[in-house]
Amino acid sequence: MIRKKLPIGIQTFREIREEGYYYVDKSGHAVRLANEGKYYFLSRPRRFGKSLFLDTLKNLFEGQQELFKGLAAETCWDWSRKSPVIFISFAEGVVHSREALNAKITEQLDVNQEVLGLHTTQPLLSARFSELIRLTRAKYGLRVVVLVDEYDKPMLDNITNPDIASEMRDGLRDLYSVIKGQDANVQFAMLTGVSKFSKVNLFSGLNNLTDITLDERYSDICGYTDADVDTVFAPELPGLDRELIREWYNGYNWLGTSVYNPFGLLQLFDTRKFKPHWFETGTPDFLIQLLQKRQQFTPDLSRMVASETLLSTFDVNTIPVEALMFQAGYLTIDSVGQMPGRLTLTLKYPNLEVQASLNNCLLHSLTGSLSVPESHQDRLYDLLKNQDFAGLKNLFHAFYASIANDWYRKNELSGYEGYYVSIFYSYFAALGLHIQLEDPTNFGCIDMTVLFHGQVFLFEFKVVKGRSRGGALKQIKERNYAQKYQHRGEPIHLIGVEFSKTTRNIVRFEVETMQVL
Repeated sequence: MIRKKLPIGIQTFREIREEGYYYVDKSGHAVRLANEGKYYFLSRPRRFGKSLFLDTLKNLFEGQQELFKGLAAETCWDWSRKSPVIFISFAEGVVHSREALNAKITEQLDVNQEVLGLHTTQPLLSARFSELIRLTRAKYGLRVVVLVDEYDKPMLDNITNPDIASEMRDGLRDLYSVIKGQDANVQFAMLTGVSKFSKVNLFSGLNNLTDITLDERYSDICGYTDADVDTVFAPELPGLDRELIREWYNGYNWLGTSVYNPFGLLQLFDTRKFKPHWFETGTPDFLIQLLQKRQQFTPDLSRMVASETLLSTFDVNTIPVEALMFQAGYLTIDSVGQMPGRLTLTLKYPNLEVQASLNNCLLHSLTGSLSVPESHQDRLYDLLKNQDFAGLKNLFHAFYASIANDWYRKNELSGYEGYYVSIFYSYFAALGLHIQLEDPTNFGCIDMTVLFHGQVFLFEFKVVKGRSRGGALKQIKERNYAQKYQHRGEPIHLIGVEFSKTTRNIVRFEVETMQVL
């Protein structure tokens, strides 16, 4: 539906509207798609409103004019045009075998058959789907609209088992190929999901889809914009820090207008608490395991660079980290570089919710502990706030010392150069602090800049095999990194941190503070 029902306890927007509903109007996008094309694909992260948008399309094609009163579609749609709709959804439940997938498809075809008042006789699922489309066209005298919600969920539910995921892919490919085969009887089709799987492996039978995932015109097709927050949700804003709402939940971008995740925002309005509402609905265990297996330098996650093609596809046996994190909603587009025939996209965390929550999970993975990182984070926040650098040194020294030797023995992760720096960075990122990595200056790049509580913290890291020589702090001073931030009129702390792969701990932690002039 186009009307988003409020969580229990949220005050209604306007008395003239139906009680318990806000109106965030996406119907203009629906009309444009229906008028300008035929086959579409859209990828968005989970809980982003994809099902809601397909419901909007369904009601539009079925001519439910009363639902669009006062919305964009009301005056620009032919309401005498009522089309039959076949709606297939894999959003509910989990299937872990080809037999279970076939049962799920059978269930979906049964539901549509009952709604449309038809009876099919073909035994094979693909043949039955084809028959359903033909019979629908014959009964209603109109070409059919086909909408598929969460088209890829059976594959994603089995992504850690490529053999089963491949079986799911083959079964779904047989189903989706019917849409193209019934081209003469289909007037419009749209598939939505989280990931864009390779056309060769899944969409070989439906290779004429128009992918609007990275179309700037539809960047805000799902989710809420800043304008929506300031107008539609204006009654919810008193008592909440408006800038913090933006920093914590806004920032998802697909080459156009940035948007908020609707689930997280509505939960904020309901609970009045800034929490990782969206992140907590699905722990990214597979992603964390993949990052660990590939020895990912975690500071690089907030500045990855990828091509448009890389971000728009992957297969069950080949999963680029950038594509997985982008499509799943853990990274989004920061900036675009363009050359003839090619876009290069720089990625970032969309907001503080994702940055803090993901890095908290990464800390657990990097240290092999669920409890140790948590016990240090509040302490770290207070030490930074009070500029207690002796305490900060002791905290991190104790933390590295707390990582069990047995964890090192069982994991290769600690053997790569960036391991110790990754832990240090993720600690700060997990606090939701404003961090700049590889911060450029006229004299080089600062490893990590942290702006917090009216203070500037400049970090330089070194990993040494033998004795420490104080090279980290020396580099900050010699390259005059602080000059970039002197205009702020805030204390600037120069911090050199050196790690030893031999002792598996910090061997030098030096600080010099430049006072405000």
